[in-house]
Amino acid sequence: MQTRKEVMHYNSNNKDTYTYFTVNEEKPLLEFLLENIKNESRSKIKLTLKGQGIKVDNKVITQFDYPLKPGMKVAVSKTKQNRYTFKSRYVKLVYEDRYLLVIEKNTGILSMAAGHSSLNVKKVLDDYFHKSRQKCTAHVVHRLDRDTSGLMIYAKDIETEQILEHNWHDIVYDRRYIAVVSGEMEEDEGTVANWLKDNKAYITYSSPIDNGGKYAITHFHTLKRTTEHSLVEFRLETGRKNQIRVHTADMGHPVCGDIKYGNGDDPLHRLCLHAYVLCFYHPITKQRMEFETVIPVNFRSLFK
Repeated sequence: MQTRKEVMHYNSNNKDTYTYFTVNEEKPLLEFLLENIKNESRSKIKLTLKGQGIKVDNKVITQFDYPLKPGMKVAVSKTKQNRYTFKSRYVKLVYEDRYLLVIEKNTGILSMAAGHSSLNVKKVLDDYFHKSRQKCTAHVVHRLDRDTSGLMIYAKDIETEQILEHNWHDIVYDRRYIAVVSGEMEEDEGTVANWLKDNKAYITYSSPIDNGGKYAITHFHTLKRTTEHSLVEFRLETGRKNQIRVHTADMGHPVCGDIKYGNGDDPLHRLCLHAYVLCFYHPITKQRMEFETVIPVNFRSLFK
């Protein structure tokens, strides 16, 4: 029996992400990998080997029949396995197994098709599946606005999608955003809670009393501030449409670059909102999955 690390961590500061195993009996490397990597096909595992994504005792090994001995540590890359088959200027593939993907979305691309727009993450992923000969399609589980960047989950089959959608609040245990907001925040931390509802023009507005909309809770923590801007972390307790954008406007400090709810303050010529932490229990394996990206460099450049 192998020993497996129970938590999958990803941090975009790191070049790679690994899952670790301990060898307990003599066996060729490929045979060991096929037995212990449950969520990948034989072809994917071979691709990871060829792509220098396997380490034995911290040494990169590409030899399929490399002899393993008890006590050796095998590290399996979760990023190198797809480095040679996935390329997109709008989407970065962070993690993939047979059930789901975690991606980092760039600004300027929709999560899924809408109207006549052809550029969307689902299409990029479906093209990738076709080119890599995977018999699946990307199923949208949650959304980010076109101009919001950051981490997202996509399911690879309808069963996984249904589990995620129906149990979202139990499965996802930490979801945080980072934003540059207009003006100097008065408070270091706090909570905004009210009801959100769309008007006929599809503009979301808030109300301190029940207006027939959905109750929304946003927690905030101010990280840095100048007299002109503040860098703020937001943790969502609920996930409503445009929630952070409406709540920051309610606070008198709208997200910079927000054409819809902002005040014209646009120092970076983009919506300054990024989904940078996403933690959830894997819907199939129940393993804890923890992903974090760096704070965008241009966000940080305003606070030097």
